[in-house]
Amino acid sequence: MPARLRVASMGMALAAGLGLAASAHAQGQENLAPYKMIRSLQYVQDSVVLGDHSAMEMQRFLLSTIDERLRTADSSLFRDPRNVDAALIYAMSGGNPETLELLTRQDVAGHFDPRITDAVRNYLDGRGAANTKALAEIFPEYKGLQIGPYLALVSANSVLRKDPKLALSYFDWARLTAPGTIVEEAALRRSIYIAEQNGMVARGVAYSSRYARRFLHSPYASQFADLFVKLATDNFEDVGEENIQEILSFMDTPRQREVYLRMARLAAISGKDRLATMAADRAQALSGEGEQVPKTLADLYSGLASISSADVSQAVERLTAIPDADLSAKDRALKEAARVLAEEVLRPPVMTDMPSTAADTPTAEASDVDSVSPDVTAPGAQASRAAAEEPGATEKPSQNQTSEQDGASDPAFDSYVATGREKLDEIDKLLEGEGS
Repeated sequence: MPARLRVASMGMALAAGLGLAASAHAQGQENLAPYKMIRSLQYVQDSVVLGDHSAMEMQRFLLSTIDERLRTADSSLFRDPRNVDAALIYAMSGGNPETLELLTRQDVAGHFDPRITDAVRNYLDGRGAANTKALAEIFPEYKGLQIGPYLALVSANSVLRKDPKLALSYFDWARLTAPGTIVEEAALRRSIYIAEQNGMVARGVAYSSRYARRFLHSPYASQFADLFVKLATDNFEDVGEENIQEILSFMDTPRQREVYLRMARLAAISGKDRLATMAADRAQALSGEGEQVPKTLADLYSGLASISSADVSQAVERLTAIPDADLSAKDRALKEAARVLAEEVLRPPVMTDMPSTAADTPTAEASDVDSVSPDVTAPGAQASRAAAEEPGATEKPSQNQTSEQDGASDPAFDSYVATGREKLDEIDKLLEGEGS
């Protein structure tokens, strides 16, 4: 959103909130209908996700004011269905869930539909899956009302794990019904999560593109960045470099650089060398003069990606040249693990002389047998010797002989293997806790 429009929007949001405060003061809160108060809350929340973060204080004020109004409202106020919807929307918009409990306990006239209040309570308590059947019946009845888009969010979350495609259909309906609102922002962000978790790459890219164009100034945009980094890293071949650059192009330079660095790091750890190199190069290009830390991190992640290439020696030099002081504790551990691994790749194997075998050095028994005349040798021995002298004939080792051969080992080779295992254990410890 252009700066001028953001300022204008912020002013309108503040004016709406201040107007509500003035109205409440002039009329007394007992005379202000909850559904009118909810309209102001929705406007302020929509302004926040569109970039007016200064309106967050007004949001807290409105939530507190609405909470007090609902708790002190006469039950007759809820004869108007708009006020019932307002109480439910308040609960699903960050309000106090205990207030909804209070209202439903006091509802002797049956203004609140217990199916909806139960579904909302389960959603707020993190037990959304318990709502699946009830919401499938309720949603068609209420989708045309003000509460419809919010109910769609609850319905989507209730089937998110069991039926991802159905969840996406709820989210799609919610965002298309309430464009430019906090409902659309939440629906898009959660849709990206579902797509990423279930291998729906094309839909994930489409949702990410919409989010980047509409809600990059939302307070929740960092969650979007994390989701998109994972989507792109896990599915780089399907997402493609062009889509990554297009989606990130909607961000300002510092944000682009940060996301590319996150992507380079995760790709380097995941062994996605081409993506790690591309993302590190993009982060380098977006770093200005005097911005040493981003360049250092880009060097680190690019160096990690180069370890498996033919230029491993150069990669070791690049990693060694990176100052530890510019790295976080985790990145220092990552650098050390990469250095140890690269050194093991470069270390030449230890070559030793093979021990002499029995065939090379005749034993005393073999010499004795050779000196015995055929007439003295047992018939069975003569047969065995004759078989051994046949062209291509080999003697099949006994089971005991096979076991002895398998168990035989070269001490130098055993030492080399043990050292390699120790190095791998060191790398595992250094990388402990690393991941996405």
